[in-house]
Amino acid sequence: METAGLTVHGQAVPFSTALRSLVNNPRYSDVRFVVGQERQEVFAHRCLLACRCNFFQRLLSTDLDSGVLEVLTAALEYGLEDLRELCLEFVVKVLDVELVCEALQVAVTFGLGPLQERCIAFIEAHSQEALQTRGFLELSASALLALLHSDRLCVDEAELVRAVRSWARVGAAVLERPVAEVAAPVVGELRLELLAPAELSALEEQNRREPFIPVEQLVEAWKCHALRGGTLARSTPCRRRRGTLPREHHRFLDLPLK
Repeated sequence: METAGLTVHGQAVPFSTALRSLVNNPRYSDVRFVVGQERQEVFAHRCLLACRCNFFQRLLSTDLDSGVLEVLTAALEYGLEDLRELCLEFVVKVLDVELVCEALQVAVTFGLGPLQERCIAFIEAHSQEALQTRGFLELSASALLALLHSDRLCVDEAELVRAVRSWARVGAAVLERPVAEVAAPVVGELRLELLAPAELSALEEQNRREPFIPVEQLVEAWKCHALRGGTLARSTPCRRRRGTLPREHHRFLDLPLK
C-alpha cells in the first residue's frame, strides 16, 4: 500500500496460509458438496470457487433455478447419475413460467420423458404466460413440435399462430434462413380449421407479405369451411384445444373438446 510516499509491504506467506486454512473448512463456508456413494461432505466458499473456475462463476452468479439446468446438462453429459437425479428432483420443485421452456428443451434434447411430460403439463396450465417467455422463442423445432401436439394448451389457436410466427422470426434471424423454412417442421400442427373465416383471410393476406404457412395448408382449412356439414368436415383430424375460443362454424365441424 502506498500513501503520500509511505510504502507498507504485506506478508504473502501468512496470508496464503490463512487462505489455505479455509479449504474444506465448514466454518464460515457457504457451499456444501455431497460427493460419491459415501456422501462425503466437502465444504467450500462461493467467492473462491467463482474467482478460480468459470463454470462456478456462471453458476453462482445466476439464480439457482436457472443454474441448475447447467448442472443437469453437465451431469447428463458426463454420466453423473446421482447428480442427475438430484437436479431432476430440484427442477421439478422450482419449475415456473420463466424456467419451464428451458427445462422442456433440456428434456427433449436428452430424452428425459418424465421431465418432458411435467414441463408440457405445466405449460398447458400456464400457456399464455409461457408463450411470452424468451425460453419459448429459443425452443428447437422438435421441442416446439412436442408442445403443439397437445390438446390441452390453454390458449386460442389465433394466439398460438402468432406465437409460432414470432418463434419462426427469431429462428430466421439467428439462422439467417427464411421464416417459412424455419417454420416448416412445426406449422403442420397449427389447427387453422379452428379459425373463423375473417381470421383465415387476415392470415392469408399476412402470408402473402411474409410467407409462413404453406398454401396447401390454408386451402385445406378453407375446404373445411366450405364443406361444413359434409364428410370431409366431419372426418377432419383437427381437434379443439382446451383454450380454443368458440366460433360459430365449430358446430359444423363436430370437433371433440378434450
